[in-house]
Amino acid sequence: MKTIGIKSNSKLSAIAGILTNETFLYVIKRLLQGILTLFLASLLSFIIIDQAPGDFLDTLKGNPAISQEQLDGLIKLYGLDQPWYVQYWSWLVGVVTRFEFGYSYYYKIPVTSVIWPRVGATLLLAVASIFVTWAIAIPLGILSAVKQNTLLDRILRTLSYIGQGFPSFIAALLLLFFAQSVSPLFPVGNMESINHSELSRFGKIIDIGWHMILPTIALSLTSFAGLQRLTRGQLLDVLRQDYIQTARAKGLPENRVFYVHALRNAINPLITLLGFEFASLLSGSFIAEYFFNWPGLGTLTLTAVQATDTYLVMTSLTIGAAMLIIGNLLADLLLKVVDPRITLDNLK
Repeated sequence: MKTIGIKSNSKLSAIAGILTNETFLYVIKRLLQGILTLFLASLLSFIIIDQAPGDFLDTLKGNPAISQEQLDGLIKLYGLDQPWYVQYWSWLVGVVTRFEFGYSYYYKIPVTSVIWPRVGATLLLAVASIFVTWAIAIPLGILSAVKQNTLLDRILRTLSYIGQGFPSFIAALLLLFFAQSVSPLFPVGNMESINHSELSRFGKIIDIGWHMILPTIALSLTSFAGLQRLTRGQLLDVLRQDYIQTARAKGLPENRVFYVHALRNAINPLITLLGFEFASLLSGSFIAEYFFNWPGLGTLTLTAVQATDTYLVMTSLTIGAAMLIIGNLLADLLLKVVDPRITLDNLK
């Protein structure tokens, strides 16, 4: 009995330790703030959508094959005869109690059935773009800082200026021309080949990855330039600090001074930027999705807006806001892991 009591006390102590942990409390607080933010964002979005002229049934009102009685039945079926606050409350109750995001007028199916596959496709593209962007921008920014004011530094800075001012739709068009000139080396359109279902599991992964190459490059071209310039600037700023000069005066090797002391402190603002970059890629993936016919959230949102599909637009905007909140939270937690000197109280 005494052994059982000791085990129970140790479990309770472990649970109490988790519940009083600084990181756990910080995450709970940020999630609660995020829920309030999502509520306000969804409410504002619904009001704006409701105040916009017209509705989904406007496309049917000019159709002589549809009678007024049918239109009235559809208005009652979709709840368009109710005030906006009643419609919003019904949608919110469905989200909270049943995790249902309403009914898509355009696709004639629940919104969740339409949007979740598209969210997965956009997330896949966004994560791949972040990986490619950081894999290119960070080394180039470091190299530019190491070779400051040399010919290589000037070339890299020129490339970053061009990249920042280069429109993303022009980059997508150029990649499309390139794909056409080397066809059928790079597939364009959708994220799977016609025979995708016949491939092995590894073959399916390779097939999707091959389809991702061009849209990922198109999404990364304009992102890497700003990150490269920021990396270079942060490194040069840190290298001017007194503790770097002290480390050099102590006779530490230049590589250790640069890559251990300087780079570790210069990386903090880049991690903070990661949360915003993640959300911006989700919202900015429309160009790549549109030109390469990638079945993602960007093109779906455009279709929903054009069709005045209220609940589909609402859900798309809410997911975008949720990704911004989650991205910033992950960036803060990663910042604490990278730099133990930072406390979560300083990130409020």
